[in-house]
Amino acid sequence: MPGGYFHVVCTLPPALNPLAPGNPRVLYHLLFEAATATLAAFGEAPRHLGGALGIVAILHTWGQTLEQHLHLPCGVPGGALTREGVRWLAAKPGVLFPVRALAQGFRGKYLAGLQPAFDRQVLRFAGGVAGLAEPPAFPAFLATLRSHDWVVSAQPPCGGPAPGLESLGRDTHRVAISNDRLVSVDAGQVRFRWKDDARGPRVKTMSLPAEEFLRRVLLHVLPGGFVRIRHFGFLATRGRTAKRARCRALLAVGPPPAPAGPEPVATLLCRVPGVDIGQGPVCHAGRLRVVAVFRPGQLPAPALDTS
Repeated sequence: MPGGYFHVVCTLPPALNPLAPGNPRVLYHLLFEAATATLAAFGEAPRHLGGALGIVAILHTWGQTLEQHLHLPCGVPGGALTREGVRWLAAKPGVLFPVRALAQGFRGKYLAGLQPAFDRQVLRFAGGVAGLAEPPAFPAFLATLRSHDWVVSAQPPCGGPAPGLESLGRDTHRVAISNDRLVSVDAGQVRFRWKDDARGPRVKTMSLPAEEFLRRVLLHVLPGGFVRIRHFGFLATRGRTAKRARCRALLAVGPPPAPAGPEPVATLLCRVPGVDIGQGPVCHAGRLRVVAVFRPGQLPAPALDTS
């Protein structure tokens, strides 16, 4: 889409991490609500754009070392559709909204939603956060969260829209750790690779006791039925087809290309999670080669005896 896309990431402060394991549905849902409501409010403000944004948001709960890192990456087209649908309002090149103001708005909306959750007694407190169940303690906890800056980034994806959308597409299939990052499981220790972006980035190897490794992985299991990919604004499911067609008409962009036939499984696995099933699973050098294909119930022909 002309005007490009922006990659917006809203991140919860680490102080909220201990509250998440006992209240994942509440905290994660509120993350979607606060982040998208903040973006929508900035989009509708006349001093910024003055129209409805389109937002695709994908929940992430992990960092490279599998510790909690609660954040919401969002793909946002670089413009807005007026309420009447008669104009496309393009964002300034390279700038969507001021990130400091975005972060303040996100913080305010999130904390404004957390207090009612406490008042309705839908939050559970155990372990290290048990003391927050006391009425005087929770407002003090919120005051501490309010006194610190929160982190929001908003910038065009590196390399342009195509790589940015490709990266967002890969996010839809990502889990906390993929098999190709695992190095070994031996003597009760799990070794895996991780990227130390603070120093490079550099690829390092971490070793954890099996129990700690499993604990970290289980931190990122979502509640049953929880939807981690959501669409908002003119990309919301309701009315999306008509609104997208209207955006294309206003931008003088032709209809999207017709979908191609089913993508081969090998190609899909290589493109999305980065798994090459044609590569030798042990040596990682040779190539697997199909020598015969059997239909269900069909037995292979007996080998010829040339003795």
